[in-house]
Amino acid sequence: MRHFRFHNPVKILFGAGQISNLASQIPQGSKVMMTYGGGSIKKNGVYQQVVKALAPFEFIEFSGIEANPKYETLMRAVEIVRKENVDFLLAVGGGSVIDGTKFIAAATYFDGTDPYEICTQGAKVSKAVPFGTVLTLPATGSEMNNGAVISRLSTQEKYAFASSKTFPRFSILDPTVTLTLPAKQRANGVVDAFVHVTEQYLTYPVQADIQDRFSESILQVLVDNGMEYVNDPENMDVASNVMWACTMALNGLIAAGVPEDWATHQIGHEITALAGLDHAQTLAIVWPGLQRVMEEEKREKLLQFGKRVWNVDDAEAAIAKTEEFFRSLGVGTRFSDYPSVGDAGALIDTIVARFEERGTLLGERSDIDYRKVREILELRK
Repeated sequence: MRHFRFHNPVKILFGAGQISNLASQIPQGSKVMMTYGGGSIKKNGVYQQVVKALAPFEFIEFSGIEANPKYETLMRAVEIVRKENVDFLLAVGGGSVIDGTKFIAAATYFDGTDPYEICTQGAKVSKAVPFGTVLTLPATGSEMNNGAVISRLSTQEKYAFASSKTFPRFSILDPTVTLTLPAKQRANGVVDAFVHVTEQYLTYPVQADIQDRFSESILQVLVDNGMEYVNDPENMDVASNVMWACTMALNGLIAAGVPEDWATHQIGHEITALAGLDHAQTLAIVWPGLQRVMEEEKREKLLQFGKRVWNVDDAEAAIAKTEEFFRSLGVGTRFSDYPSVGDAGALIDTIVARFEERGTLLGERSDIDYRKVREILELRK
């Protein structure tokens, strides 16, 4: 018998026009700092909608949060929050902006010398600045969970953290904001959400029938809608289904009571930190190799996945169909698809050395050591 708790306090406002309800979600009298990325929200009209909705509040802005948000950038925001006595944050963007805002919220009250210890050492977050989000890029599910992944330029590291204090108070999900997203970002979002689900599903059976069926339904929605979402930005029915699938993929529901893997993500983080590839691109590279190396250990769930999602009868076919799906979206699945990587062999050596030095064991059974990491990555050249 499994014992588990599922807790998610995030209020979701879903649908066209929901940004206009923003002011009612923020405590009256708050001093707000709006956080965002490179300025695309000013081109697609989201910025203007948010500014209009924030009219009742005193607010300031912090822009420039990168894809794969950087510790160094976020600490500049922390100093502003402290100096300006900001008491509410509003993340307007995709997963990177939301992740970065979670770190700003947590680091503001950190009482140690190096706030990155929240990520590297699991330092306790005893208090955080409250925040909400306006999602502009469906992908990471960060709008409905308490986790974040933060990079540090000075050490070329990328680590995750999670805290009960870093759930958003609310998240606004308006599918119309996806209209102007480039096809590459749409494709990355589908791949990211797909792999999120498999990290919680492709482990070993624990007779969690509801969780399995929930997971399979999210995967099927992504398969059914993925290509059209990438190629037809004006189809709001498709965009709505993909947006909600991405949120449901990582809000804790399908993880309740089941083993989780996350090895693909942890290996992928190293590729991003060292080679600068998009997060979803690293997942598309690592995932097929990991499934093949761990095929025997995952066989029962791979067979179930193949039958229920791809209508195939063997594990290798299920892996191949998934890789084919990633490629059909325009996302490369090998190091050779990304010339910017350069010498893949040297990159693999560095990643393997990092895992060996840390003594890291990955996977749902903690049976993926640095040797298997090498085996996985060598398959992906």
